[in-house]
Amino acid sequence: MTRLLGLSGSLRAQSFNTALLRAAQAAAGDGVMLDAATLHGVPLYDGDLEQQHGTPEAVRALKERILAADGLLLVTPEYNNGIPGVFKNAIDWLSRPTPGVADVFKDRPVAVIGASPGGFGTVLSQNHWLPVLRALGVRHWSGGRLLVSRAGGVFAADGRLQDEGVQRQLTEFVGGFAAFVAADARGRKAKA
Repeated sequence: MTRLLGLSGSLRAQSFNTALLRAAQAAAGDGVMLDAATLHGVPLYDGDLEQQHGTPEAVRALKERILAADGLLLVTPEYNNGIPGVFKNAIDWLSRPTPGVADVFKDRPVAVIGASPGGFGTVLSQNHWLPVLRALGVRHWSGGRLLVSRAGGVFAADGRLQDEGVQRQLTEFVGGFAAFVAADARGRKAKA
């Protein structure tokens, strides 16, 4: 069983990206379990807070969920042509050392998708993630790209994915990423 964790980078209740993550869960094929997480409860990064109180519980819990997964799917909005601050903040917290918890990013398979009401999807946000992913030392899967544009017409009012073309693309993307993660896991076992 290939275990993936999807992380929505939006806090909105009616987020297109959280809806895209739920659709990705439904699109996961046999042998793939895709768990969904959000950024709720992750505070603004504050080095003084970290020094005085350690890692916040919401960050520790999210780290444990990432470590329990074989791969991480970042589902990113695009704000002002870049990465949303709340999402980058969470990644900054997650990259900080936590006593007794392993590095959650080093060599972890990661892929990025996103949805936007605009016409270009999340192309600029996804591009802005590349130097961050390199700095984190992840294994970025670039075998596919999913940029959902004009998301207001792609998702129904209840958040259900209603565009068949996007559904096909999403199914292919999740399947391709899951295959990459499974091959990565087999390669690691062979080296061990």
